[in-house]
Amino acid sequence: MSAFHFLFLCLLFLTPISNASTTATARQPRPNALVIPVKKDAKTLQYVATIKMRTPLAPVNVFVDLSGPFLWVDCEDGYVSSSYRPTPCGSPKCEVAKSSGCIVECHSAPRPGCTNNTCDVVLDNPFIKDFLYGGGLAEDVIALQSSGGRKPGGGLAVVRQFPFACADTRNLQGLAVGVKGMLGLARTPVSLPSQLASKSGLPHIFSLCLPSSTTSNGVMIFGNKHYVSLPDKIDYSKLLTYTPLIINPVSTAPSFRVGDSSYEYFIQVKSINVHGKRLPINRKLLSINKDGFGGTKISTRTPYTSLHTSIYEALAEAYSNAAASMNISRVEPPLGDFPACFSSKNIEHTATGPRVPAVDLVFEDNNVWRISGSDLMVQAEDGVMCLAFGDEGENARTSIVIGGRQLEEKLVVFDVASSKLGFSNSLVGGGTNCANFNL
Repeated sequence: MSAFHFLFLCLLFLTPISNASTTATARQPRPNALVIPVKKDAKTLQYVATIKMRTPLAPVNVFVDLSGPFLWVDCEDGYVSSSYRPTPCGSPKCEVAKSSGCIVECHSAPRPGCTNNTCDVVLDNPFIKDFLYGGGLAEDVIALQSSGGRKPGGGLAVVRQFPFACADTRNLQGLAVGVKGMLGLARTPVSLPSQLASKSGLPHIFSLCLPSSTTSNGVMIFGNKHYVSLPDKIDYSKLLTYTPLIINPVSTAPSFRVGDSSYEYFIQVKSINVHGKRLPINRKLLSINKDGFGGTKISTRTPYTSLHTSIYEALAEAYSNAAASMNISRVEPPLGDFPACFSSKNIEHTATGPRVPAVDLVFEDNNVWRISGSDLMVQAEDGVMCLAFGDEGENARTSIVIGGRQLEEKLVVFDVASSKLGFSNSLVGGGTNCANFNL
């Protein structure tokens, strides 16, 4: 999809952002950024954001989904809003949202999510296996915290006629307790980043800083290009490493049309180093083939990075050898998802986690994403630490999926307008964390 075509599709939904306190005689200045706090659920390890929706505004907890095409929420359980509007079949907005059909007649009492002549879209909940549900496309008000360069608290930015899909309660299976939907951040015209860029005039750029703790917040930032952390007032925008975002030409969605490309965030890894030595793997797996298989993507749907079996096996062997050189012995894994485990008897602990061999993802431009310390190891039981990577199987659609654990306490910037990804080193190494950005 060309940049012009993408912009045109976004503009179909264009309704300017206003401030919740705006009056006819006094307009608030446009915010520098829009901000959403993010928490980590202790039981599921899912990342959960709270937005405000409806009229009157009400808080809604949603799963943070880098792979999701749009926002969807449960409308069956108590969704009441005077500003809710279903999207009628045949409208241009249906085509933009890749409608899968038309809900001609809803066979129950009318309510949000059950209206006649409404566009139907496919709802993707990855935690429900082998089954897809549909939902009615609609529009309503959402509100996000605005920032003018100071700590959040300057008011709410209200987005009217925001596109989303209404789901039934059954769609919430597998989501954390209290979560009412999924917040899509992917490269589609109806995702939250695209809609905020088209409606607000802010740059089409957003950032994630996911928390490692379940007791402190992380943050999503939309539009801001300067990220100053406390207490030392370090501007992390000047310390980011960048690599291009690339397009997988074949859709990775569970339901798609022939010819659709993927809207997920892919990057080009050319090699993997363990403790400074290149991993001997089939490099064809690192590229996306004509059928859309292979390559590397970033996802919040998996709590740990997952690898194609042949890559995982090579990594586990090389890592065992590197660990042995540091007098760290491999042990039988306890029951769980991590086969490569080590005795923690000789592992020194530092401010950034255990001192163990690092794993580097090397990009085509020779920039490096280093995975080390607490990003790399998980405490399986007393005295045992395991490599925080999973084996995705020999038929993995994507060879490397960088998951949540490896994104935590890093600033990760999705500069969609420039098709590039920026990432920082661990903020913990700089004496701060994702809760401490001065926005």
